[in-house]
Amino acid sequence: MEIEKVRCLIIGSGPAGYTAAIYAGRANLSPVLYEGLQPGGQLTTTTEVENFPGYPQGIDGPKLMEDLRTQAERFGADIRFGIATASDLTNAPYQIVIDGEKTIEAQTLIIATGATAKYLGLEDEKKYAGMGVSACATCDGFFYRKKVVAVVGGGDTACEEAIYLAGLASKVYLIVRKPFLRASKIMQERVMNHDKIEVLFEHNAVGLYGDNGVEGVNLVQRFGAADEKRYSLPIDGFFLAIGHQPNSDIFKPYIDTDETGYILTEDNSPRTNVPGVFAAGDVADPHYRQAITAAGSGCKAAIEAERYLSERGL
Repeated sequence: MEIEKVRCLIIGSGPAGYTAAIYAGRANLSPVLYEGLQPGGQLTTTTEVENFPGYPQGIDGPKLMEDLRTQAERFGADIRFGIATASDLTNAPYQIVIDGEKTIEAQTLIIATGATAKYLGLEDEKKYAGMGVSACATCDGFFYRKKVVAVVGGGDTACEEAIYLAGLASKVYLIVRKPFLRASKIMQERVMNHDKIEVLFEHNAVGLYGDNGVEGVNLVQRFGAADEKRYSLPIDGFFLAIGHQPNSDIFKPYIDTDETGYILTEDNSPRTNVPGVFAAGDVADPHYRQAITAAGSGCKAAIEAERYLSERGL
């Protein structure tokens, strides 16, 4: 198998990965970045980003990622299409297998592989992606001011998203498959006592409808029961809050993670338990799914990588 030696390898191409490449490039680390399954990350599925600094009029998600990529290339980042399929982080230099056929031997590694939102698996979720379907209330909630939205889920994340959206929307439906909320007691109380939130217990979303975007959701109440009821509910936005899956599987034999798979880092830094290996963005952050926080962690990861290499004379 072909082996290529690099000083700084970055896996992932969302805001964290591209920002790490910008800073690593400016530090003359000659970074090599592999884009992964979704070049540009989840922001490429977002129609407009209004809270990223430097774009006072807002910017399309794909265009923002294109700008970050171009900026990284300007500073010498070698950006390639490819998927990391295996790793060996036993000893430095670390080995990453790309597409099952090429091995990269890296003095330092930045993992920015992100987290994948869980969906219900409805065809309509794909059909209306970026047209009323979202897995990030803090990213897209602004576009639903004074409108009616639905949130799917019954845990803390779903309750948090519903409360956040209730500060913007005129009405929020919380669609819960079970007859109870799984969220913590305090979150349950906040949701149940909020005058803009209506909880629909024992409901399943089975489809969406609309001509040029989401105009409503098709629901089934008490699915499979004798008194099953099917009806349509008019809404403007449909938010999934049933969890994310961090893309960390190939690193788990070496990197400490929590029970879900999020990479654990040290002392509010991008450092992992493996020296010279850093994690940035959503793969290490289960709470703040914002482009700017991901970009900031990518910046810190590159600075840490530069310090690591400098201290070892590499």
